Amino acid sequence: MSVATIRPYRSDDGPILSAIVRRCLREVNSRDYPADVIDRMCRHFTAERFDQLATVRQVWVLEEAGTPVGTVSRDGNKVFTMFVDPDRAGQGIGRRLMTHIEELAAADGHDHMETGASISGYGFYHRIGYVDVRESDTEFGLNYILRKPLRR
Repeated sequence: MSVATIRPYRSDDGPILSAIVRRCLREVNSRDYPADVIDRMCRHFTAERFDQLATVRQVWVLEEAGTPVGTVSRDGNKVFTMFVDPDRAGQGIGRRLMTHIEELAAADGHDHMETGASISGYGFYHRIGYVDVRESDTEFGLNYILRKPLRR
């Protein structure tokens, strides 16, 4: 297996990250959300959208052999847009990405991380130490607000 590295987003990552997100939505999240919500989310996560997100928050990419296989973004102590190539699920990529941004947030002085998790991602966040804060309704459906204390 090749060495995986985490690096900042580059504008040429947009198309492949968009494809990863759309695959996740269609292959994983579609079990938990109706087709119209999945279609709307797929239209939202374009390559251009990733370029826009990278101007307002830190977007990180985990790549192996030069190919992105996962992404996460953060703004301070808030987690956004965490997706892993469905073919690579369960191989620790999401955990590595989350550890990376949690360490950055702790170094910046934050005492906790917070995220909005989809129904599909809820179990993952619980497995890595996030706890329930509340539920919220979004334009994309039910979302769980979760929090994890950080070591500083």
